[in-house]
Amino acid sequence: MRAINIDDLRAAAKRRLPGVIFEFIDGGAQDETTLRANREDFQKWRFRTRTLTDVSKRDQSITLFGQRYASPLILAPTGLAGLLSRRGELAAARAAEKYGVPYCLSTMSTCTIEEIARETAPPKWFQLYVLRDRELTKDFIERARAARCTALVLTVDTKVQGPRERDMRNGFTVPPRFSAATILDFARHYAWLFDVAFGPRITFKNFIGSKVASTDAITITQFIAGQYDLSVNWRDVEWFKSVWGGPVLLKGILTAEDARIAVDHGVDGVIVSNHGGRQLEGAMSAVQALPEIAQAVGDKLEVILDGGIRRGADVVRACALGAKACMIGRAWLYGLASGGQPGVERALEILRDEIDITLTLLGRPTLAEIDQRVLVEKP
Repeated sequence: MRAINIDDLRAAAKRRLPGVIFEFIDGGAQDETTLRANREDFQKWRFRTRTLTDVSKRDQSITLFGQRYASPLILAPTGLAGLLSRRGELAAARAAEKYGVPYCLSTMSTCTIEEIARETAPPKWFQLYVLRDRELTKDFIERARAARCTALVLTVDTKVQGPRERDMRNGFTVPPRFSAATILDFARHYAWLFDVAFGPRITFKNFIGSKVASTDAITITQFIAGQYDLSVNWRDVEWFKSVWGGPVLLKGILTAEDARIAVDHGVDGVIVSNHGGRQLEGAMSAVQALPEIAQAVGDKLEVILDGGIRRGADVVRACALGAKACMIGRAWLYGLASGGQPGVERALEILRDEIDITLTLLGRPTLAEIDQRVLVEKP
């Protein structure tokens, strides 16, 4: 049955994936209150509609860093997409290219920067963690530049990994640790088994041949764990700006105070995000943080929302609250898990069409006409 909405794709992903893999992409930190708030807080705003307006010609396109995109959607960087479907990052990049939206490749991808560059056209973005080894970090930046990536996204909310209790309970590892239970679970999901488990080895390919001689995922994981830098601060942002030389965005901003400091350090964009509810349990939702940040710095840099998007109406709400665009993570991962590249395309198609119908019914034919006047906050 063809998926009607993103929740349908989630249900299909849950059927296709082994439980331990599904819960890896579906879960959050500890009690998951922030994970739930990312979605639920969109419902605090209702729409104010206008009637008898000409909506025969509609336009949801946007411009980011001089590049025109068909829709205000960005495929967020997510690690280990290859666990869901063979060469998952490439499938996502191809889908994004087809639908005219940016794809942001994660440092922790199972396809290399070079693979994505060879098989898809720019523009693409690259996400980077702040690593202790600055030479390795500089090497990543140079590879991203050679691959013609057009923006660098620094994730700044992961000095340590959040406590993801579903993964702890399930014994999630990369590659998966085999036990009687996991073998039985994998065997029950034979379509995934033949696509992924019997496909190319799952590992963090961007790290192979850099400072890690091994191709083994466990060895690379141990190396990465030692690279998180607890001392990173705003001075490091200036270093990234100087080395990259192009647009730099900070992912993980939740306060107007930090957004203003980002402006002072020449940052080109902030991504309002709590890491999909996977880091600090109890953090404010992304959409809750968005209005004050957009009001503080929206005229000085690009503001992008990341977290909780399941409907096109969510995207329109976020744009009304000051976002230029929205990153989607789980939405495209559910599509990938349920059907590879066609599944990612279906996720983008669903959200694009829902944005279109929301604009139509609002009586605002273009995204440029959307601002906070189209919303009313629930009492």
